[in-house]
Amino acid sequence: MNRRHLFLLVGTLSAIGLLLIVYKSTVLGFPLVPGDRTSLWSVEARITFHRDTPGSAKATLSIPGRLRGFSMLSENFVSRGYGLSTHESDGEREALWAIRRTQGEQTLYYRLTVYRDDGVEPVLPEPAFPPVPQLEEPFASALQDLVAQVRRQSADVETFTSELIKRMNRADDEDPVALFLNLRGSELDHALNVQTLLAGARIPSRVLQTLPLVRDTRQVDIVPWLAIYNGETWLYFNPRTGERSLPRDLFVWSWDATPLVDVVGGIDESIEFWVARTTEDALSVAERRSASHGSHIVDFSLLDLPLQTQAVYGVLLLIPIGTLVIVLMRNIVGMRSFGTFLPVLVALAFRETSLLYGIVLFLLVVSAGLAVRMYLERLHLLLVPRLASVLIVVVMLMLMISILSYRLGIETGLSIALFPMVILTMVIERMSVVWEERGAADALIDGSGTLVVAAIAYAVMSLDSIRHVVFVFPEILFILLAITLLIGRYTGYRISELSRFHALKGPDK
Repeated sequence: MNRRHLFLLVGTLSAIGLLLIVYKSTVLGFPLVPGDRTSLWSVEARITFHRDTPGSAKATLSIPGRLRGFSMLSENFVSRGYGLSTHESDGEREALWAIRRTQGEQTLYYRLTVYRDDGVEPVLPEPAFPPVPQLEEPFASALQDLVAQVRRQSADVETFTSELIKRMNRADDEDPVALFLNLRGSELDHALNVQTLLAGARIPSRVLQTLPLVRDTRQVDIVPWLAIYNGETWLYFNPRTGERSLPRDLFVWSWDATPLVDVVGGIDESIEFWVARTTEDALSVAERRSASHGSHIVDFSLLDLPLQTQAVYGVLLLIPIGTLVIVLMRNIVGMRSFGTFLPVLVALAFRETSLLYGIVLFLLVVSAGLAVRMYLERLHLLLVPRLASVLIVVVMLMLMISILSYRLGIETGLSIALFPMVILTMVIERMSVVWEERGAADALIDGSGTLVVAAIAYAVMSLDSIRHVVFVFPEILFILLAITLLIGRYTGYRISELSRFHALKGPDK
């Protein structure tokens, strides 16, 4: 396999892993950090009206359709005995409750749960230039004078709007804008007043009805905002203060100023809004978000498996991480150890015993087993019976340590049963062979190297962030495979060999 083919394979594997991870983290919101929590806001609209005599009733509520800066996680309608239908037209949604016969006080609820999603931006149709309002005198003349004055003091649509709102805030009795200040009283009416003045300059605008998403649970009121079209994009202004850009904590309920509630067959209709903020585990929110997006990626992830299977793969997926550590330690650092993947299995056992006690138990079993193995060498046994004998001795040693530690009240010793007995048997056999062939020094170096590599692998595999990322984003295995393939073609010096070949470097200049 040539180098170009290898690099193409590595690049493809890395791209697949990275694209899947980026998609799941940015679009679906899967958390990259364990224990991460997501803020959710529950917004409830409470509609009340009264029906004096028995009869039919219908209530229409404008509900959020074009979301900006937020995405909807769920929505619910509560209406006992009422029929419900929803429809959408040009991006605006409405809910219609209807009942054939009712009487008395009526209450309807609409509740939705949203989360912050800065990537959501609504697509609004390009508006036409509004006609100049037809007003009676002296309002018509005052509108013309005001537009002419503000136009001279501004350069574009944005500065015109800012200057107009400033004039409305500091107007005196001689200012033309003063005639329009007392026409309407509420905040929504004030925004409509500004929209009328903007129409006098033929500037397209919308009056938005927004809700502040507060941190505590309480009732909130509609906050009107202006959306101004400058010919290319929409700009947002606070019609009272002139503040630019829509704050992140404002949720756009409706993109026009029409009444939110319309009741037929009832009187004294009113609407109240309540907001409550909660936090939930980001992972569970991401699963629900995937369902709302219609994504099937969760159906093919570990999160859809039974909990018992998830627990198994939560451990198995750590093995490639430990394997990568071994590859780095052996091929890059140059550390010696027994077996290729034996340190990974020992590191898995350390996860149950803790590192310090695991090393102590490992040394006890291997030391005692090595002494027994050297004794068996004198009996001149064949390979398989000898290995079987060592395995039996290892099990006996593990049993003795467990019983003794239990009697002494040391519960950690009970976890010796989690050590892979076959692996311990092979360590003892391999160490005894090295001892005989290359001497005690090499045997001890390889044995200590095995423990060091296992300890490093344990430290990496025990990180909560590593365990979380590997379980939630198993696509990272593509990246691990790519890294391993690259290291597999490395033929340079290992770090431990630099001191051996230092003399070849030549004298320092």
